[in-house]
Amino acid sequence: MKKITLLFLIVVQSVIVLAQGKMLVPEELFTNRALYPKSMANIQWVGNSGYYTWQEQNSVIRGVVSNDVKDTLMKLDRFNTILAVAGAEPQKRIPYISWKDEKTMEFSIGNNYYSIVNGVARLNHSLPGEAENTETAPVTGYMAYTIENNLFISDGTKQIAVTNDQEKGIVNGQTVHRNEFGITKGTFWSPQGNLLAFFRMDETMVTEYPIVDITARVAEVKNIRYPMAGMTSHQVTVGVYNILTGKTTFLKTGEPKEQYLTNIAWSPDQKYIFIAILNRDQNHMWFNQYDASTGDFEKTLFEETNDRYVEQLNPITFLPGSTDKFIWQSQRDGFNHLYLYDITGKLIQQITKGNWLVTSLIGFDERGEGIYFTSSEASPIEDHLYYLNMKSGKKIQLTKEKGTHSVNVRSDGKYFITTYSSTTNPPATLLVNVKNGKTTILRQTENPLKDYALGEMSIFTIKAEDNTDLYCRLIKPANFDPSKKYPVFLYVYGGPHTQLVTNNWMSGGMFLQYMAEKGYVVFTLDNRGSSNRGFAFESIIHRQVGKKEMADQLKGVEYLMSLPYVDKDRIGVDGWSYGGFMSVNLKLNYPDIFKVATAGGPVCDWKYYEVMYGERYMDTPEQNPDGYKTSSLIEQASKLKGKLLIIHGGIDNTVVWQQSQMFLKACIDNKKQLDYFIYPTHEHNVGGIDRAHLFRKISEYFDENL
Repeated sequence: MKKITLLFLIVVQSVIVLAQGKMLVPEELFTNRALYPKSMANIQWVGNSGYYTWQEQNSVIRGVVSNDVKDTLMKLDRFNTILAVAGAEPQKRIPYISWKDEKTMEFSIGNNYYSIVNGVARLNHSLPGEAENTETAPVTGYMAYTIENNLFISDGTKQIAVTNDQEKGIVNGQTVHRNEFGITKGTFWSPQGNLLAFFRMDETMVTEYPIVDITARVAEVKNIRYPMAGMTSHQVTVGVYNILTGKTTFLKTGEPKEQYLTNIAWSPDQKYIFIAILNRDQNHMWFNQYDASTGDFEKTLFEETNDRYVEQLNPITFLPGSTDKFIWQSQRDGFNHLYLYDITGKLIQQITKGNWLVTSLIGFDERGEGIYFTSSEASPIEDHLYYLNMKSGKKIQLTKEKGTHSVNVRSDGKYFITTYSSTTNPPATLLVNVKNGKTTILRQTENPLKDYALGEMSIFTIKAEDNTDLYCRLIKPANFDPSKKYPVFLYVYGGPHTQLVTNNWMSGGMFLQYMAEKGYVVFTLDNRGSSNRGFAFESIIHRQVGKKEMADQLKGVEYLMSLPYVDKDRIGVDGWSYGGFMSVNLKLNYPDIFKVATAGGPVCDWKYYEVMYGERYMDTPEQNPDGYKTSSLIEQASKLKGKLLIIHGGIDNTVVWQQSQMFLKACIDNKKQLDYFIYPTHEHNVGGIDRAHLFRKISEYFDENL
């Protein structure tokens, strides 16, 4: 009888689970592709032809703009046949391809770089196995690359050593200033591809910082150069290598040597190089012009200053066919906008204006009279494509569908492809004719999570203490019952250059839905200090990080406590990096509100953080001692009450491990208990399948303690 009853209960429970829907499993988030919408991978234009391509199922598929015809341009077996003729090994998949022009397809296999024209493959470059940071030149097709700290060029037949620095503290051709200021690379080819500008970074004066590798039989120290706030920083110069003469000329960028060289751009005629130079205090920018052949300083076209900071993120863009007019992006009026200048430094016009920001300059129309750009004008939580005629000032919003758009405009501006999504609609891909607005649906993705028990998501605004709108996202627990009381999982970042609340598919990621499935009200608020709301909104944290951010998060908590289904006594907070700083900060200062906190890679004292980011928002410890003291979590360790889990990557080279260890020491000194966990082989975040372990670690900590 008992066996029958037990069997009956199991069957009933199984039926209930099926009725409620499938449940997310952390490990599957990284192994089950079926959870994610099917995309048109690597979609791109075939030059200015009437074709576009994408890749799927080991095939390159081609579409036509004039009709719905689609055909398979190349399958894997055909690809391998072409490779075999070129003497290459067969592949298990077709690598991502790109179109150099209407006839030339390019791709790489390892460090071998090929092109295919009319079904014939050619090996263009075969680089050494250690080669990194590759960049192909226009016109000539030369390829720049680095090996360790030196820079090289391949001309297709031989390897040319551009630099030969034996001192490892001198680094050539790589990113500098710790990838701040929009810097993503260290080489810059001239328009004709015969001159190469490159960064040379001298780090010999920067303190070496130990990173310990525990995977060796005897743990090894691998030093990095890590300039902390207020300490000596590295010195950067820009060299110009002439392939014809084999000589390098360095630009005379002057003193002081501790300055930031950002946003490098060539003039179309290759005579000049333009650099936005920022002082160490990051409150004064000079936009300078240099002679590329002699390195001589020509002139300062204009300057920008700000009492808080100047942050230039984009190089200039010359108008098509022009050698004397260019577009400059600036936040000078409070929002990132486009400005038209001539080469004398004269401002011709401000192209865009309003209480919204340009998020990206995409390109120009065929005549060069109009520009395509994306912006937040339609909504601060969406991204849309616009066209603006610079003569008339007429502006048109080209993407109509609500949500966040990722666009690919054909180089002549006549067509564009957009992949967009919203919180309620999985990604869809559209082809649009700019002239007549005709829209073709290339792919409408089905909801891959339709059988899962997901929580209802909503996005809305509340008011900050100064009446500013703050965007919030709330996910109700799966199988929500309004008569019940639910605990809260508050997920926070809160720092510059990040926006968490956006109108796109699975906004916030699947981990937040996983927490909703486990029975939590999941809440996120983008406080003042976060991005895409303008300079005043983001820079309000200057010299006092944590203060305004916490005030805004408490407004979010106030809203949560007004909801009848929220358990006011069971609110927890989680965050990583700046969010880790925020999570611990909230826990220390409001322990009676936040019963549980988890924090990954937290900045615990800004004097241990790096120069470029840290000093932008906090100035130096010597300039702002009170700000550093009041924002230090280490100084506040005595306030700790309740349950706190800190997680850190053992080889974190961004927020160094010392940060949380010093907080841990302060807690011990103050006889405060906390929980602590290390991922020994991970840097600033936990990637790969180990991220499932992290998700379980955080969720189980909340389950056990909230």
